[in-house]
Amino acid sequence: QVQLVESGGGSVLAGDSLRLSCAASGHTFSSYAMGWFRQAPGKERKFVAAINWSGDARYYADSVQGRFTISRDNAKNTVYLQMNSLKPEDTAVYYCAADRDLVVVTTTGRSIASWGQGTQVTVSS
Repeated sequence: QVQLVESGGGSVLAGDSLRLSCAASGHTFSSYAMGWFRQAPGKERKFVAAINWSGDARYYADSVQGRFTISRDNAKNTVYLQMNSLKPEDTAVYYCAADRDLVVVTTTGRSIASWGQGTQVTVSS
């Protein structure tokens, strides 16, 4: 299992940008597919974006397609989520996820091997 620590959350205005980071430690980072999920108050945790182990395949939820970009740096054991044109409905706790199975980190509701502790993103209008 990998241990994951997110950073980069904060409070911004609609239209602003933020970049989340997720630093991994433990087993070989490059063997894991990585994903970002988010959970708004009273809602289930939902898939946002995912990237395969090599970084050449990326997947996005329809709600963030064209605004968010996921990337990874295997040399730094880090995955990023660049969030542009933020909207109030993007407000949530954002969680980093890791699993050897890419399908798992692209799907809401699946059992995932490792989760980070979450970082709050608040977007005000």
